[in-house]
Amino acid sequence: MTDIFIHVYLDEDVDVLVASLLQSRGFQATTAQQAGQLGRTDAEQLEYATSQRSAILTHNRIDFEDLARIYFNTGKFHSGIIIAVRKPYLEIVQRLLIILDYTTADEMENQILYI
Repeated sequence: MTDIFIHVYLDEDVDVLVASLLQSRGFQATTAQQAGQLGRTDAEQLEYATSQRSAILTHNRIDFEDLARIYFNTGKFHSGIIIAVRKPYLEIVQRLLIILDYTTADEMENQILYI
């Protein structure tokens, strides 16, 4: 990756206020709506995030664990998957900021993290 900071792509299940709060703190965060990706499958969402060199933030644990397994087993690259328990958006941002403050984009590659 050419950027040290993790870029975050929010799938359509994540509250868009999370992106706004991350942006206000200087992080790059894009929503599925902003990217014109509403209605895409989870696989398409992960492919899009990877094409943008962004870690995907989702609430969809089961599908994205399956996708991470497929990527691992086939040697496919992704920029990271962050799975958030459904909590108020402020709590999600607080948990996410810990990752963004202490993890580089390179360290996030091919990882799946839970917040």
